Amino acid sequence: MRLFLIPVLLSSVVAASACSEAQEYEAKVGVKTESARDTHETPRTVDAEPGALKLENERIEFSHTWPAAANAIPALAARFEREAQSALDEAQAMAAEDQAAARGDGWEFRTHSAEKEWKTVADITDWLSLSALIYSYTGGAHPNYGYDSLVWDRKAGTARAPLDLFRSPSAFKTALWGEFCDALDAERAERRGEPVDPASTDGFSTCPEPREVTVLLGSGNRETFDRIGILIGPYVAGPYAEGSYEFTFPVDSAVIDAVKPDYVAAFSRAPQKQPRNSAD
Repeated sequence: MRLFLIPVLLSSVVAASACSEAQEYEAKVGVKTESARDTHETPRTVDAEPGALKLENERIEFSHTWPAAANAIPALAARFEREAQSALDEAQAMAAEDQAAARGDGWEFRTHSAEKEWKTVADITDWLSLSALIYSYTGGAHPNYGYDSLVWDRKAGTARAPLDLFRSPSAFKTALWGEFCDALDAERAERRGEPVDPASTDGFSTCPEPREVTVLLGSGNRETFDRIGILIGPYVAGPYAEGSYEFTFPVDSAVIDAVKPDYVAAFSRAPQKQPRNSAD
């Protein structure tokens, strides 16, 4: 058995298909590796190491990781350590229970997997925006995966959900959802080979609500949030076989109008382009 925690150091992942989709999306919304900063950008992480909690044994393969930019913030690193330990405890208990059931009932136990990989989306003045790819396998027909996100408010020293920077989910929806739903239906039609019926009430044909998707705040200029990313995992907008849906939209005046006054300075208009999706 191997169990190790990479500690906070301050001196001044997944299924192949899910991994591939995440890597393709990085370039679209602005996800960066720790070495991918432009030379003109003021570094906000000094001599920090990535953080991780990992365990491998006959029952489980567990990995929770977070980037150096997050590990350089003690309160955020502590949050991720607590989250990882809680997830590990839960995963170990589930795996042990399944293994005991397999022995008792005579069926083959399959090693469980639980992974969560946080990456930097944008590291700008006063804010660190992060996204996570979550992967799990508990012995069923196929693994499952999904997404998570947060933004760290450096001034307040706290984590916030991206939607919390907006006046309300409905205000965010008003600003962006018409364009988003059109882009989603166009992508679904391409994958399915037929247009989506606008009168359908089927969950795989309707447009999900903001709380049902993962919202990312990205930056192309490395100074302000000027991109909105939307990630949709399996079973939210389509069946598992369709995979995930991923879109990026430029921040425009309507989006900025939906932002809470306290956070408007963190946003700026981006050059207006057509939304890019996972098929691009």
